[in-house]
Amino acid sequence: MQLKRIHHVAYRCRDARETVGFYQRVLGMDFVLAIAEDQVPSTKAPDPYMHVFLDAGMGNVLAFFELPNSPDMGFDDNTPDWVQHIAFELEDWDALLSAKAAVEAEGLDVIGPTNHGIFQSIYFRDPNGHRLELVANTCSQAEMNELHRVAPAMLEEWSATKKAPRHAAWLHKKEFKGDEE
Repeated sequence: MQLKRIHHVAYRCRDARETVGFYQRVLGMDFVLAIAEDQVPSTKAPDPYMHVFLDAGMGNVLAFFELPNSPDMGFDDNTPDWVQHIAFELEDWDALLSAKAAVEAEGLDVIGPTNHGIFQSIYFRDPNGHRLELVANTCSQAEMNELHRVAPAMLEEWSATKKAPRHAAWLHKKEFKGDEE
């Protein structure tokens, strides 16, 4: 099997129009298309929905379902709030700082920039409560190559111990020039 790319990733939304407007206004996404049915094609269940698709850049599509006949949407109570999120890559550090200012100008609460060693990011929420992350890579290709090299060993150690492996301990000590700004 040879995957070409992710066709789309879909989440639930409370209001399709509000969600599309938010992603157009705040993240500059193009509203690509909408599909609406009164019956679910795969299950034939009578359940009307609006399925909207937004261009997330470079062929990536973010989609949402509004389901008016379903109970109010919720989140997985057994998973920490910070785990489930959608991350988008920006061009560089300056673009991240500019994005932070733009998101804050929308009146949204922003966490960050947060230094992850190989990238910096900010976090905020969409109108549905989905956590969004904007990322600016700050690592070298050599650092990415090293992380790729040690990934299998890290996964094996994690599987055996359930403790954070130290194969990439240098990552936690890495400083970024933007941290002083």
